[in-house]
Amino acid sequence: MFLLTWLAFRLHFNFLTASFCYLILLVAQSLAGDFVSSAVVSIVAVACLDYFFVDPLFSFQVNSPVYVVGLGSFLITGLVITRLVTQVRAKTELSRLHREKLQQLYEFTQKLLTLELKPKCETQLLEPFHGMFGIRAACFFDAAGAELYVAGNAGDDLEKKTGQAFLHSKDYEDSDRKVAVRCIRVAGRTIGAIGFEGLEDPDLMAGPLATLATAHLERTHSFIHASQAAAVAQTESYRSVILDALAHEFKTPLSTILTAAGALREAPSLGPQHHEMTEIVESEAARLSRLTSRLIRTARLEREEIRPWIELIDVSSVVADTAEQYARQSAGHRVTVFKECDSSEVMADPELLRLAISQLLDNACKYSSPGSAVTLSISREHDQIAVRVLSSGNPIPSSERSRIFERFYRGVDGRRVGPGSGLGLFVARKIALALGGSIELDGDNPGAANGTVFRLALPVPERERDDVAAAV
Repeated sequence: MFLLTWLAFRLHFNFLTASFCYLILLVAQSLAGDFVSSAVVSIVAVACLDYFFVDPLFSFQVNSPVYVVGLGSFLITGLVITRLVTQVRAKTELSRLHREKLQQLYEFTQKLLTLELKPKCETQLLEPFHGMFGIRAACFFDAAGAELYVAGNAGDDLEKKTGQAFLHSKDYEDSDRKVAVRCIRVAGRTIGAIGFEGLEDPDLMAGPLATLATAHLERTHSFIHASQAAAVAQTESYRSVILDALAHEFKTPLSTILTAAGALREAPSLGPQHHEMTEIVESEAARLSRLTSRLIRTARLEREEIRPWIELIDVSSVVADTAEQYARQSAGHRVTVFKECDSSEVMADPELLRLAISQLLDNACKYSSPGSAVTLSISREHDQIAVRVLSSGNPIPSSERSRIFERFYRGVDGRRVGPGSGLGLFVARKIALALGGSIELDGDNPGAANGTVFRLALPVPERERDDVAAAV
C-alpha cells in the first residue's frame, strides 16, 4: 500500500488513475486475505487518496463535492468487491471439501465392491467403515436375526442408540459425542439400523454411508438367494443405486458454484475479461448440473423407476419445440425441421420423448462440422412415426456401430472431438423402448453417406391404424 502510494505520488498520478491502482491492489488483497483485513485496506486506501491526491494536498479536507462522491464511491465499491470475493472464496473452499468427500465416497464404494459376497456378511460389511471419515467404531443392528454387530472400540451409547433407532424407526444424531445413527429401509420397510461413532461432518456423510451400506446388503442378499444370472442383474442395479447417490451429492457443490459465479458476475467493477471468465465458470457448472441430472435419470431408467405418462401427443410439435431450443443454444449450427406427413400423433410421454430428441440433437451438434446444418425429418412409415436426425461429419465406423448404444461407450472419434459421458444414446434408446418404439443408426438413408442419421420410431395409435385399414 505504502509503496504504491509513494510511486503514484512521485509519478504525479491524478485522482482517477490512483483510484484505479488502489482498486487493483484491493482486489488482490481480497483474494489473499479475509474480509476484515480487506475492509481495513479499503479505508486506508480512501485515506491515502484523500491525503495525497485530492486538493488541498496533505490534508484530509475535501473542497469539491465531486471528490467527496468519488471517495465515497471508491469505499463502497471496495467493500462490495471485498465482500463478494470473500463469499466466493468461502464457497470455493466449501466446494473443495465437498469434492474431497465425493472422492472419498468413490474410493469407499470401490472398496465395498471388492468385498467377497458370502452369508453372514454383516461383520464384514462394518470393517471398511472403521477408520474411514474419522469413524472410530461402527455398529449394525440386523432386524432379521435381532443381532447387533460392532466393529472398532464402540461405547455403550452407540450400541444402545443403534437399537433404539430401529425400535422407534427414527434416525438419531448427537453432535457433541459425534454419534450418528441411520435407519436402513428397503421398499419402505425398516430392516435394520447402522450407527457411526467419531464420524466427521455427520450431517453430510451419515446419509450417503447408510445408503451405501443398504445397497451393499441388498446386493449381497440378492446374490446369495438368486441364480448366477439374477446375481449379475442385481449387481448392475446396485451400480445404478451408487450412481444415483453420487449424482445427488454432486448437486450441492454445483449449486454453490453457480450461485457464487452469478454473484461475482453482477459486480459492477469487473472488467470484460473477468466477466468472460465468470460466464465460463457459470456455463461449465450448468453443463455439469445437466450431466448430473442426466445421470440421475439414467439410474432411475435402469431401475425402471420412471413410468411413462402416456398421452396422445403430436410428435412434430415436440420436435419443433426441442429444435427451437437447440437452435438458440447452438449458434454454430442451423437446425431445421421437415414434416413429411399429415398426421404425426402417437401415444407417448411428452417429457421423455423431448429428452430422447434432445439427446439425439446434442450428439448431432457436438460431433458434426461447425457451421453445418442439422436436419430433423418426420415421416409416416406403415404403423410408425419416424423421426430422423441427420448431421454432417465423419460417419460412424462399422466396427463401432454395434456398441454406440451401450452405456458409457464413446468411439475413437467421439473421444477426440470433445468431452462427453457416453450416456446420450443409451438414454435415448432406453426411452424409445419404454415408449414401445425403437432407435437405430439408419445406414440405408442416402444422407448417411456424408454424415450420420439416427432414426427414432414410435407406433401410431391403434385407432389411427384401424382408420387407415378401413380407408384401404
